Parts: sequence; structure tokens; C-alpha cells
Amino acid sequence: MSAVAGSSPFRVVHTVCSHDCPDSCGVLVTVNEEGRAVRVVGDPAHPVTQGFLCGKVAKYLDLVYAPERILYPLKRKPGVTKEPLTRGREHEAFERVSWDEALGAIAERLKHVAEDFGPESILPYSYAGTIGVLGFGSMDRRFFHRLGACQLDRTICSEAGGEAWKLVYGKKLGMPTEDFRLARLVLAWGANIHGNNVHLWPMVEQARRNGARLIVIDPYKTRTAALADWHIAIRPGTDAALALGMMQVILNEGLENREYIDEMTHGFTQLAERAREYTPERVAAWTGMTASEVEQLAREYATTQPAALRMNYGVQRSENGGTAVRAIAMLPALTGAWKHRGGGAQLSTSGAFKWDEEAVRRPDLAMASPLGRLARVVNMCRLGEALAEQASGIEDAGPENAPAVKALFVYNSNPGAVAPNQNSVRRGMERPDLFTVVHELFFTDTTDYADYILPATTFLEHTDVQGAYGHYFLQLSQQAIEPPGEARSNVWLFSQLAQRMGFREECFRDTPEQIIRQALAIGPDGHATNMDMEHITFEDLKDLGHIPLGFHLQPETRPFQPYTSGKLPTVSGKVEFFSEKLAAQGIDPLPSFVPPTESRWGEAAKRFPLEFLGRKADNYMNSTFAHLDGHRKMEARKRHRLEIHPTDAEERGIADGDSVRIWNDRGELKLTALFNASLPPGVVAGQLDWAKLSATGGNVNALTSERLTDIGAGATFYSTLVEVAKTDSQQPQ
Repeated sequence: MSAVAGSSPFRVVHTVCSHDCPDSCGVLVTVNEEGRAVRVVGDPAHPVTQGFLCGKVAKYLDLVYAPERILYPLKRKPGVTKEPLTRGREHEAFERVSWDEALGAIAERLKHVAEDFGPESILPYSYAGTIGVLGFGSMDRRFFHRLGACQLDRTICSEAGGEAWKLVYGKKLGMPTEDFRLARLVLAWGANIHGNNVHLWPMVEQARRNGARLIVIDPYKTRTAALADWHIAIRPGTDAALALGMMQVILNEGLENREYIDEMTHGFTQLAERAREYTPERVAAWTGMTASEVEQLAREYATTQPAALRMNYGVQRSENGGTAVRAIAMLPALTGAWKHRGGGAQLSTSGAFKWDEEAVRRPDLAMASPLGRLARVVNMCRLGEALAEQASGIEDAGPENAPAVKALFVYNSNPGAVAPNQNSVRRGMERPDLFTVVHELFFTDTTDYADYILPATTFLEHTDVQGAYGHYFLQLSQQAIEPPGEARSNVWLFSQLAQRMGFREECFRDTPEQIIRQALAIGPDGHATNMDMEHITFEDLKDLGHIPLGFHLQPETRPFQPYTSGKLPTVSGKVEFFSEKLAAQGIDPLPSFVPPTESRWGEAAKRFPLEFLGRKADNYMNSTFAHLDGHRKMEARKRHRLEIHPTDAEERGIADGDSVRIWNDRGELKLTALFNASLPPGVVAGQLDWAKLSATGGNVNALTSERLTDIGAGATFYSTLVEVAKTDSQQPQ
């Protein structure tokens, strides 16, 4: 796609931001005659991107051309032990090798590990460093299926919420982002729209200009909460209680929509009986709100139409987060908000993109592996347990006597920074007998433990196809520039490794375009055959950059309003207040509030009385961008700080600016106290960063646990208890 005509030496290429964000922005990259990218801007033709980029990606060329970027394959020098490396010292531990040498050595080592310990002793570890279809999971899945390596249960981010939503609605759909502008009330529940979903913000602002109110429910005063008409700072992990309390008020005052309930829902009588238990007074005691605030919120939500609810995944990162998402997701069905354009809810839109995943990932290749079957599954949230020498914590994930993990292959992720229980993960990665390969852009907390580091590409440097979890536009990301140095894409890397391993299947030689056509299930007439993509051709994608899904082609004359008619893909065929699937599993089919084990109501609170929020920075993407000076400057006020309520600080003799120690049984950190009176008392907060960039070599995940959520087996980052004390000496700034 070119936006520059004539004899100009510049060309403009349509790409797509593949970072883990609901916005999936169309990005126009200007490339000069030397082949260097000189400008990135948002695609003005994209109805959600609307011509602007977030503060992170607007500075993307700082990342692409960063002087510290890894450009060549590297091998650990003989005799150098695996340990955390101070920034800038990484080259002392590694030496440059050729791709030929690296690929040959890695293939030989994987062969030996598979022969000596079984292929299930090899663990791939990846997540959403790129969410493009090819980069996230295509040739890599083919490779590991054929090898017989462990399957990774990728639950760290969204699985609990996604599974919970599907228990209610059957499919991850939501109101279109563009329709938020029509709302009269926007309820942002655990959603920092302005910080990490910024392309929804103009829609919210347009709604507010038309008279809508913005209410934010979040324990932390985020950018969005600071701009809200009403910020409700509930205690962490009490979201299910508040949702059930709202239901009690709505039903007690007859504010439910009986017409929608009778036509589209299942289990209303049972839900109504359960909700009766959650009086405003009882809910107030859990959440920290007043009873009158619970009543006011319920009335305002139920009596304002259209009411749009934006829930994000922070809600589900507590021990009972799946139940919380279920309960919140039921609210628009109880009030009939789905019936009004501009009303309803959005958690994710990803269920609309029906890729042919079997063709892309080829799980059938596992039958040709030495196992002759699909391998055992290891949950990524328990990486520390999985890497323990005796393979503790993963025996239930596969056959009896499953081997310990002897090889770890990391790509699209930085588990040394983002995985829970960081000290446990480090102990595993430090094992001298663990062979570790990392495909990366920069020296991270994870590359410190690698035997081989392989240079990766950015989204400007490879071709991919992408959907979104925040809108309904399919997009093609075309390669804009040649990779610098010897950086190579995921598709290239695993294709080459497969051939080095002797895998003869033709699929390991597929090109990116061939895999894209497979993902779209392109038919003989050149059109996709996947549902709601039948109007799309590969050629059209190349020309246009983005194309709406079939049901979103005419949003003004034929608006998309999900869950308003027909049979839904649930057991009952309706919106399920009472989950038949959970009932069949012997699990409570109705939502309820159970305080997290690590909360102020748990036994551990006697030793660790403060609830800890390990927050994501507004100007990083999880751990991506965290090492870039420009992005770090934007976070300067909160880097290496422990935000604490003045009351909690006074009880511990802590003054604003003091050096403090924060700890629990899993680890400890030293940070600088930063008073924040907007936090609920009893709650402290710290920011996720690279461990190697802190004075003490750790980050917030030194404190988090490997405990899993109630639904979806996700991470419980926000169910963490700690204690805090003043240290004897001031921490260096």
C-alpha cells in the first residue's frame, strides 16, 4: 500500500502494531530511498486508529534503531555461569557466532535432549510479544508439535477472563469500539482506557460531550480514573462482591429488563436467589465502599440507557478473577443493555476472527513425533515449578514419571521479568544442565540465562496478518524494511530449525504468504472461506490494509449488536446466569464472592497485612519498551517507588521518600516510598520493570505467586500479600 505517488524517493507501507494491545493499530511507515524507516504514523483511514498512535508506538523507531539492539546470533562464552547481568555487561558473557553455527548447535542439542530424556523434556515458552497470527503461533507450533516437545498452556494474561466470558455468552464478542460514542454511561471496570486502550478514549470523550458520565472501578487511580466523573477505588479482588451487590439492588428495586431476560437468558431464578445474599451493607464491608454508594452505582447503571461497560483483564488477575468476570459480564444481560446500540459490554472481540488454526499450527504433526501423540501440557504461570530439577508442580500435566525440563526455548516473551514468583523462575533458569535458547530484540532479564541468543525482528521487518481483541477489522502487516543486521522472524527461525532437525514435511517450507492464505482458508475463487471473512481476498488486504469483518461492513445501517437474538454457543443456547458447563463439572454454577487466600481476610494477612498491586506502566507494554530512555523518562516519577497510603506509612514510621523494604515468603524488594492517598488503605502498589534495571536486581514478580485463578488457570498477580518497613539507609535514586 503506497500513499506517495510519482517519482518521490519515499514509499509508505501499511503495517500493523503487533504489540499486546486491544487497539491493533494500522501503522503507516515512511521508508526513504536507502530503505530506512523515517516516520511512523497511525492510519487515518482506519476507523479505530483514526490517524494517531499511542505514546509508546509513536516513538517506535527509537526501538527499531536502538544502538543496543541484538543484531547477530550469540553464544555463551565457555565457563561463564548463568546469573543476572548488569545492563551493559552482557557482551562480556556472550560471543558472536554465525546463524549456521547457532542453528546447527541448537538442533544437535535438542536432538540429544529428546533422545536422552524424551522430547517432553523440551519446553517452549512464548506469549504475545507479537499478536500477529504468524508471529504468535504458526511455524513455531508446527516445529514443537513435530518434535514432541511440551505444549505450553498460555494462560498468563487473558485466559481466566476469556473462559469466564464464554461461560456466560459462549463466544468472545462485544459491542464495537466505535459504538461507545453513543453511550449515555460508560462504566470502565478494571479498564485503564487512557493508559492502555487509548483508541477507545476518543469514543468515550465524544459520548461525554453528548452528556454521558464516565465511572471507573479500580483500586488504583489510573489515568482514566483521574479523568472520571466518579472513581470507585474498591479493594483488590472484591469485584465479584460488587457485581453481585449491584444485582441485589437492581432486582430488589425491579430495575431488571424482564423482556430480555425471558427471551435470551438461562438461570435467572437461581441467580436472583443467590444475589439476595449480597446486600449493600455486606458488599460495602468487603469493597470499602459505603452501602449508599453500592446502591447509587447499581441504580445509575440500570436506569441509564445506553450503558456501555468496558471491562479489561486486570479484573481476572486475582484468585477468584474468573468468577468476578462472570458476575460483571452478567450485568448487561440483567439490564438488557445489549438491546440498545451504544450499550452492552466489551472484554474482547477476538472470538470474531475465525482463523484456520489447525492449518496454521498443524497439531496433527504430533502423530509423527517420537511420542506419536500430543505432548503433556505445562502451565506457563508455573514456570518456576516446571524448571525445578525434579519437575515439581507439573506431574499432573502429563504422563506419570514425566521428565524434568532439560531445554527451554523462549520467544515472544521475557519470563525473567514477567513470570510470577521470579526467584523460583531464576533458580530454574540458573541450572547449569538447562539448555536455554532465547529469540529476542534486546538483552533482557531472560537473555542473562541463555546459552544461545538469536536476533528477532520487529513488526516493521516481517509480514503478518492480524485480527484484534478491541475491534472488528482484519489487517495485513506488510514488511516495510529489511531486518537490521542478521535479525530473523519467528517463521524463518523455526522453518530453518525444522530442516536442521531433519523434518521432511513440506509445511516447514511454507512462506509467510502461504501461511496467511492458510489462516484465511482462501478458496479456489481467491476469497476467504472462514465465517464473516468470505468477502476478503489476499489481494484486497494488500491494497486496502484493513477490511471490516462481514457483520461490520455497514455499521450505520446494519449495526452489530451481539447476544440480542438467535441461539448462542452455550450449553443452553442462551446467556447463562446459571452455568450448565460448570454444573456438569461439579463446580458452583452461580457466581459468588470468596475472598482470595492472599487478601486481608486470609490467614496470611496476620504476617503480611498489606495487599500488593504489581502495576503495569502506562508507557511500557508489559516489559517491552522498559529499557528505552525516552519511555523511562515518561515513567520517572513512579519507577522504583512503592506507592503507599499515608495512614499505612505512618503506622510503620515511614516518611514520603524513605527507602523501604517490601517482602513476603517468596522474596523482597527495596523501593522508595511515594505517598498516594488515593489508594485504599491497606493497599500498596509498585510498577513492573526489568529486574536488571533496579538497584537491587529484582522486580515486583519477586513477590507474586504461582497460584492459579479459579477459572482458566491464569496468573494471580493481584492476589499478593506483603509487609513493608523502613530500611536503615536511603536507596540510591
